[in-house]
Amino acid sequence: MENALDHQDRRLAYALLRMIAGLNLMMHGVSRLLAGPTIFAEKVTTQFAHTSLPAGSVWAFAMSLPAIEALLGLLLLIGLRTRAALVAASILIMVLTFGSSLVQNWPVTGLQLTYALVYAALLFLRRYNGWSLDSCLERDGHRGGS
Repeated sequence: MENALDHQDRRLAYALLRMIAGLNLMMHGVSRLLAGPTIFAEKVTTQFAHTSLPAGSVWAFAMSLPAIEALLGLLLLIGLRTRAALVAASILIMVLTFGSSLVQNWPVTGLQLTYALVYAALLFLRRYNGWSLDSCLERDGHRGGS
C-alpha cells in the first residue's frame, strides 16, 4: 500500500519531469522565434530540398513549428491541459521523426525516441499530475459544484 510520503514523492517526480520536458520544448520554440522564424524556415527548407516534399509545405510547417513548440511546452510547464498537450507533443514528435527519417538523420531520430518515451511516460503516469494547473482547476471545480 502506498503511503502519503511515497505519493508526494511520485507527484513531485512527475511535476519535475513534466516541467523539464515542457521547458525543453518551450525553449526550442522560443529560441527559434527570437532568432526569427524565417531564418529557421529557410534552414529547414534547405535541409529538405532533396526530398519529395513540396518546398511550400516544408516552409509552412517550419514557420509554424516554433509557435507550436512554444505553446505545447508552456502548457506542459504549467500543467494546463496536460493530457491534450502530451498527445499533441507526441504527434508532433512523430511528424518530426518522419522528417528526420526522410533525410536519414539517424542521430536525431534516436534523440526523438527519447522525447517520445518521456511524453509516453508522462501520459501513462498522469495520475500523479497533482502539482499542476489542471489539478488546481479540478479542485476548484469540485468545490464550486458542492
